[in-house]
Amino acid sequence: MKRFEAIEEIMKDITRELVIGNIGFPSRELYEIRNRNENFYMLGSMGLASSIGLGIALSLDEKRNNKKDDLDSKQYNKKIIVLDGDGAILMNLGSLVTIANQNPSNFILICLDNESYGSTGNQSTYSKNSDLLEIAKSSGFKKAYDFDEINFKELLNSNSNDSIFIRFKIAPGNENVGIIDLTPEEIKTRFMNSI
Repeated sequence: MKRFEAIEEIMKDITRELVIGNIGFPSRELYEIRNRNENFYMLGSMGLASSIGLGIALSLDEKRNNKKDDLDSKQYNKKIIVLDGDGAILMNLGSLVTIANQNPSNFILICLDNESYGSTGNQSTYSKNSDLLEIAKSSGFKKAYDFDEINFKELLNSNSNDSIFIRFKIAPGNENVGIIDLTPEEIKTRFMNSI
């Protein structure tokens, strides 16, 4: 299975969650599969999807906790799903430690691991030799899984007290998709309004 099919598999269970797409082809494929206001397409910051997702998760978690007795708190009760690549995670390994220590309960990081830099020509990454699932566990993730060993829909709909890391092993290759027909400002504005 290539990344396009993996994203299709993930998105079939997404309802009101906020989704952050990694730079390049992952965002372009997400846009092609299911364009929605709740998707944030990263256009120029390789390695930072997990950090952007963490910031949003912490902000929503804080707002929800501050409005515990308020009906409006439900609007902040959204999970943040980050679709990241192995190359991007390797570029910003410190984010795994930060996420594990901050540990927002509304955060799911999915590593689409094709052992290559898909957007720049499919050069090999070190995930071929370095197990990102084990790295996530040793960084402090209490909940770290292989996608093939879980029921994603059940996991998505369950209440977790911890952040979740999921490695989704896939084959290299990009789908022949067009560019994202939105300006950075449009992506940002519609995403912020969806929160």
